[in-house]
Amino acid sequence: MPRVVVRGAGLASVVLGPGESLLFGRAPHDVVGPARPGRVVVALPDCAPHVSRLVGELAVGADVVSLKWLGAGEAQLSSLFDAPGGARRVILTRSASALLDAGENQVVLLLGRRGAGDGFADLLITIDVEHSPVTPDVPFGSAGGDTRTGPGLARGGRDWFVALALCEPWLVGADDYPRPPSNREIFERVREWHGYAWNLHRPQRVDDAIRAISAIAFGAADDPFLAPHEGRLQNVRFAVARRAAEVRLVTAADLAEVTRTAKARNPPAT
Repeated sequence: MPRVVVRGAGLASVVLGPGESLLFGRAPHDVVGPARPGRVVVALPDCAPHVSRLVGELAVGADVVSLKWLGAGEAQLSSLFDAPGGARRVILTRSASALLDAGENQVVLLLGRRGAGDGFADLLITIDVEHSPVTPDVPFGSAGGDTRTGPGLARGGRDWFVALALCEPWLVGADDYPRPPSNREIFERVREWHGYAWNLHRPQRVDDAIRAISAIAFGAADDPFLAPHEGRLQNVRFAVARRAAEVRLVTAADLAEVTRTAKARNPPAT
């Protein structure tokens, strides 16, 4: 029978057995009330204010362990060990459910933890699934408050359009693209989509926008532009583009919308 151990930074380990469940989030007690026999309710420490009060429910059955995502934001689920066919990584959205593999599973709330100053960092929860007897731990308290809007870019602004051009290879599924778009390519794409490209004809303005995107996508604690790095700066740009797409600062739907708008504004000659 499954034995599940849930761990995280600043979080007392929670052990679950068959028939038990764990409800967790920024302030889950405000949503589901106190714990009761068979149900553990845990507030994740140092949650960012934009994390939902209740983000997930982990349920342990007689043979399987399932995770249902209930939060408004998204998370990444990675199975690291003993996964049939090897490791996997999936994106969890509201109402999505996943069966956890035996071994170590990691749930990452992107930019879900308070960082230094006003910044944010990723919040990692580790879920170990094994087969052993179980004795559940006791949960601890929580903090309430309304769920706020997460960090993002002003839609339709200069940095938003730069992020869209920067992330385009990832948004169209061409993530094996050999390099991120150049400053000139970003300028031309923004001009094509928006008609007006601000001052992006100046390479420094594109660099400034990418630095702003990086600060939001990674949070101040993990911003690669603020840390010493080796190799070409283009490698950092590649990481920023991939990360911005992962945390959905811009989406494939955004790309489709600006493309339609540009085509309507500039119909092909007949």
